[in-house]
Amino acid sequence: MIISILLLLILIVLAYNYYVHYGRNGRLINLIPGPKGYPVSGNVLEYLCSREEQWKLLINMTDEYYPILKIWGFFRPVVSIRHPDDLETILNSTKHINKSMIYYVLLSWFGTGLLTSEGAKWHSRRKILTPTFHFNILQQFIEILIEEGENMIKSLKNTGGTVVKDSVSFFSEHTLNAICETAMGTSLRNFDEYQQQYRKAVHQMGELFAYRLTRQWLHNDWIFSLVPKGREQKEVVKILHGFTDQVIEERKLYHKRTNGRFLKNFDNITSEADDTETSTIKKKQLALLDLLIATFQEGLLTDSDIKEEVDTFMAGGHDTTAIGISFLLALLAEHEDIQDCVRKEIDTVMQENGRKFTTKSLQSLSYLDRCIKETLRLYPSGYQISRVTGEDVKLQSYLVPAGTTVLLNIYGVHRDPNFWPNPEIFDPDRFLPEKSRNRHPYSYLPFSAGPRNCIGQRFAMMQMKAMAAPLIHNFYLKPVDYLKNLRIEADFLLRPIHPFRIRFIPICRTDTSI
Repeated sequence: MIISILLLLILIVLAYNYYVHYGRNGRLINLIPGPKGYPVSGNVLEYLCSREEQWKLLINMTDEYYPILKIWGFFRPVVSIRHPDDLETILNSTKHINKSMIYYVLLSWFGTGLLTSEGAKWHSRRKILTPTFHFNILQQFIEILIEEGENMIKSLKNTGGTVVKDSVSFFSEHTLNAICETAMGTSLRNFDEYQQQYRKAVHQMGELFAYRLTRQWLHNDWIFSLVPKGREQKEVVKILHGFTDQVIEERKLYHKRTNGRFLKNFDNITSEADDTETSTIKKKQLALLDLLIATFQEGLLTDSDIKEEVDTFMAGGHDTTAIGISFLLALLAEHEDIQDCVRKEIDTVMQENGRKFTTKSLQSLSYLDRCIKETLRLYPSGYQISRVTGEDVKLQSYLVPAGTTVLLNIYGVHRDPNFWPNPEIFDPDRFLPEKSRNRHPYSYLPFSAGPRNCIGQRFAMMQMKAMAAPLIHNFYLKPVDYLKNLRIEADFLLRPIHPFRIRFIPICRTDTSI
């Protein structure tokens, strides 16, 4: 009897496998090149390896099957693309804006906030949040970002002499402070004891990401529920949510103490701008969290909605930037000639602006800006994104059917020699206007592109510049660990496996500038 049932199950699985692979969609997918898989399981066994090996597979396979490949996970195909024409076809369309199942592993953390939501909810959230990231509004955060940069300088100088730091850990502390002071309007000084737990939990979620992703891909939730990873994730999410709940509660209490007067008619409130910047009167805008609270009071958002967006922006607004700054300073440490040019530019601009950092001085740092862009080309924090095709889509050479998971390989297109000569070389002059003019616009996507691009990209660039400039002005950077030895593992961000250290050597100056 048992044997008969097993044989029947095998026949059902084989029949379904035949239906999936030889039906219309399966036949279209199988025209796309890719590694040969096993019957039924497809390419799953290749990905049952360490997170570091998974990363290597991701890179090597896209090179081998350039510019497009497909893999099968049991009955679910995934198509990976990296040619700018194909990336543009997906990203520039409103038909393919839904995120794939890869993002489902983040739902326990972010809920269905801006990153993971779809359809009408995504459109509504994007419309609500977009005004808070307008460039003119972000300029009001410059002072806070500059102050956080100064805090970094003080912490390094207080140690005394030459200092060696694990860069990602060091910068994440300060970028978390910055996102809380700016977008959340809340100082971490009120609950400093919890921020280390939060940052550790963010890193742990990255470690759990590849595991949970494999679980989704294999369709074997019941097997994985027998091991403690699921319980571990619940504990980590509890810490993450506990921290953001405190941030929200702190801001709500502030508005309660002030009788909510700063939430009423805030578009009509004006303030005198800093005389050193401009003499015009400009509107005073609220922080992102203030806007969410005001929208909640209008009945357009719930408490749960606020938590989703705060969780999303707290994580996305500090961890990605910390990784970006880490790679920027690591590259400058290994390229002393470029570091010297950046420092010369910073010193000159500071002398022209009263020996202090201001909005105007930061905007004048064009060479540093190019260095940041080149860093994000080589080491984009979000190295890939994923979408589901909303309808059949014709790429360069293949027709991809509706409902297919598509991986957009940003890391790969950023290092494609067809669009980037000598792609492994760190060369900020790639981003000179005359060299960028004729470049394919979808060959450089550090913040994605199209209708679902990163809403905080201007903030991220501004934050990286404001926090890196004072460090370069005050310290010589020397490598301790070298990028050629960098080991990366599958994560939701491009993160080194081991601590990545930089040596900060104080610059002796005769003036008292920072």
